[in-house]
Amino acid sequence: MLRRLLKRRFAHSRIVLFLSVLGPGIIAASAGNDAGGVTTYSQAGATYGYTLLWVMLLLTFSLAIAQEMGARMGAITGKGLADLIREEFGVRVTIFAMCALLLANISTTVSEFAGMTAVITMFLPEGSRYVAVPMIALSVWLLVARGSYKRVERIFLLLCSVYLTYVITAFVVRPAPPWGSVIKQTFLPDFSSIRPDFHYIQMVIALVGTTIAPWMQFYVQSSVRDKGIRTEDYPLERMDVLSGSILSNTISFFIIVTCAATLFVQGIRIESASDAAMALQPLAGDFAKILFAIGFFNASMMGAVVVPLSTAYAITESLGWESGLGRRIKEAPLFIGVYTAVIAIAAVIILSPTVPLLTIILISQVINGILLPVILVLMLLLINKRRLMGNYRNSRTYNIIAWTTVLVVATLSLTYLALTLLT
Repeated sequence: MLRRLLKRRFAHSRIVLFLSVLGPGIIAASAGNDAGGVTTYSQAGATYGYTLLWVMLLLTFSLAIAQEMGARMGAITGKGLADLIREEFGVRVTIFAMCALLLANISTTVSEFAGMTAVITMFLPEGSRYVAVPMIALSVWLLVARGSYKRVERIFLLLCSVYLTYVITAFVVRPAPPWGSVIKQTFLPDFSSIRPDFHYIQMVIALVGTTIAPWMQFYVQSSVRDKGIRTEDYPLERMDVLSGSILSNTISFFIIVTCAATLFVQGIRIESASDAAMALQPLAGDFAKILFAIGFFNASMMGAVVVPLSTAYAITESLGWESGLGRRIKEAPLFIGVYTAVIAIAAVIILSPTVPLLTIILISQVINGILLPVILVLMLLLINKRRLMGNYRNSRTYNIIAWTTVLVVATLSLTYLALTLLT
């Protein structure tokens, strides 16, 4: 009886500990299914059917390892990624890395505002963006500037569960997806069907950029540091990041499957948010538009908070200034200043009436993919330093997968840039 009681108490304490560290990994991965993520996955399914599912399988391993590396460095060193880059590589490398991150993050934040604007224009006249976007920008700013983001992030995560409807839709749509083909395209794809043309390569890079966005690596490490997670908590935090990565990419996988089963088979290509919403009609019927709008707006809103937040973390850490949630403007002026600037720039860009909303969302993910190797190389150099990580350096398997990701993405990026110049 005593042994059974002790086991129950031990199990309960482990659950409490896990819940205490829960957050950085799941939030970062879930925020990856933002406006850019949903748009890119939807377009991949609607344009190429099931033929890109193998990419998502490989990206799941790469995402899990990239996120785990960031969480491990945060737990072992107690520092953010930008902190370590500045301390270990000096000013020039830091400036280069921060410029790359700024470009990627501003474009991603623009895509988040584009997502929210696309939802607004589904129900309201085009001119409504001139009122709605400034109000949304102010709301996003207040969540962090007034220290209330931590209070609502669980609500964001709860509303992100709307995307589980894609999983359900994949099983209720009629005719049903050819599951044999789905499994084959995922695990045993016919690589002879790969089309190395401009649009195919652009879509693959966009899938990489939206799944393993550069901002995610800065955010997860800074969040681990902010939560005070240390070496002894690392095994539980590892569960957080790995489970977040798997759950996030499972939903991404089913977004592609659902759009392939509902849009690709009918020859429907996604040119607006309303087109993307049609994928949920087999489940929600006339409410598909509303259901999609709730999930898409919420995911965009969450991304519009988290991406500028990761930017503020990175820039202030790289300069050695104070940063962190819950600090007032006087306590962390640069942190709030960077956060404000990114939101303001994105809002101003999206107010232009000539901006093609879904196109700019896709292009932002391509930019993420092109700049990703820069951040991953710096992470790999840092995490393999014995002086920093001791026995917590990367294993050979981790290094092989991570360096292969860098090589493949860099090759794709160079090919894409070459094709862009030639066309």
